[in-house]
Amino acid sequence: MKNEYQHIKVIGFDADDTLWVNETYFREAELEVAKLLAPYETANKIDQELFKMEIKNLPLYGYGVKGFVLSMVEMALDLSNNSVSNATISSILDIGKDMINKPVELLHGVEETLKILSQDYRLILVTKGDLLDQERKLQKSGLLNYFHHIEVVSEKEERDYSKLLNHLDIKPSEFLMVGNSLKSDILPLVNLKAKAIHVPFHTTWIHEQVSETETKDKTYRTVNSLPEIIQVLTEQ
Repeated sequence: MKNEYQHIKVIGFDADDTLWVNETYFREAELEVAKLLAPYETANKIDQELFKMEIKNLPLYGYGVKGFVLSMVEMALDLSNNSVSNATISSILDIGKDMINKPVELLHGVEETLKILSQDYRLILVTKGDLLDQERKLQKSGLLNYFHHIEVVSEKEERDYSKLLNHLDIKPSEFLMVGNSLKSDILPLVNLKAKAIHVPFHTTWIHEQVSETETKDKTYRTVNSLPEIIQVLTEQ
């Protein structure tokens, strides 16, 4: 039996929560801001209002820590009817700076896997987020030399991947995408007739979650960690 990945020449990787920890820091920040704004609302209400503010601001700020911080500040002003103290706003800004300065914590087996795969495949990085922040994390990660191409995009929809593959002269049949988000890393590629491998992370932002209906009849593989991809690619 032939391996279904035998024609793959290029492998794309998501960055946040696929190569390194990211979403965990956002959840921690949400808990901190809930404590700061406890005089105005319950933690659950603050969490709901922050999510709504983030979604409203996505077209303006895009993804990443900076947009997240601006949404926290705006939400704090709204919940407090513009009475929140300067000290609280300053604390929210400090939360954002702390997130940006977090060390890059690689997930299990990431570098070893990239090192092995880079010997036989062309590797590219395809990630959403703030350009400066993603470049900083990639530099800190020590993984930069494994990638032939780095692409930071504002969205990860079918048209975005199609544009990227065309730009890099990659046939969908020769491309494999690896990521933790079914919505952003898997389903768009499946729809383009490329291959996709899902590597779930224990925390997923609500905006990235999909329903069973959306994944029904979609063909992709799921592994528990990045090193398992090597076995998937070589199995007969």
